[in-house]
Amino acid sequence: MATYVLIHGAGSDSWYWHLVVPELRARGHDVVAPDLPCGDDAAGFPEYAETVLEAIRAHTGRTGRTDGAADGGLVLVAQSLGGFTAPLVCARTPVDLLVMVAAMVPSPGESAGEWWDNTGQTQAQRELDEREGRPAGEFDEMATFLHDVPPAVVEELLSRKSPGQSGTPFAAPWPLTAWPAVPTRFLLCRDDRFFPAPFLRRVVRDRLGIVPDEMDGGHLPALARPKELAERLEAYRAGLAASR
Repeated sequence: MATYVLIHGAGSDSWYWHLVVPELRARGHDVVAPDLPCGDDAAGFPEYAETVLEAIRAHTGRTGRTDGAADGGLVLVAQSLGGFTAPLVCARTPVDLLVMVAAMVPSPGESAGEWWDNTGQTQAQRELDEREGRPAGEFDEMATFLHDVPPAVVEELLSRKSPGQSGTPFAAPWPLTAWPAVPTRFLLCRDDRFFPAPFLRRVVRDRLGIVPDEMDGGHLPALARPKELAERLEAYRAGLAASR
């Protein structure tokens, strides 16, 4: 049995994972999905990381894997902006596997606010929108994020009050000097309109030195394809266990 720790993206909460959690639990695993303080202007990525660490401590009574990882280990999963938080958690507690899902990949000293221009995300999204006939530069939640999410899930999402997203985490430089020494996998979504697949392939190659895996779907696979996402996570975990 493993412990999965699921980190949501910007302006969201643990509800984002509500369809993935039962899939993982049905496979016999513990799941921790904390609510990050997204709407708190006093909270930056160090506070986000501390929130995750506190949730791990509260749930497991420990800060990482036990010797030999007899319980299947600790698997950290980060979505979108969660890519800035997850490595900070890995730097402070033993993690057996880090899985980045359609996630931002920071560089040392780079703020999340700088990330967009540094990586070329804005231009990549604009070019994709133009190629596919969508108005470029206009924010459309349905077109960008929810185009492949089932209508019933979209309806529930839109009925919920958003926690909002403070700009505080976007201002400070990312504090790590290097990527943490933890096995890392990256899963991108081929139909992602926010982080287009060719863009993420390049970013992952340049910043992590690995080739990302791919699945169909848009930027929010935990809502659109929860069973497939859980199966992907399980395959990563099983592959790591088999390599030991």
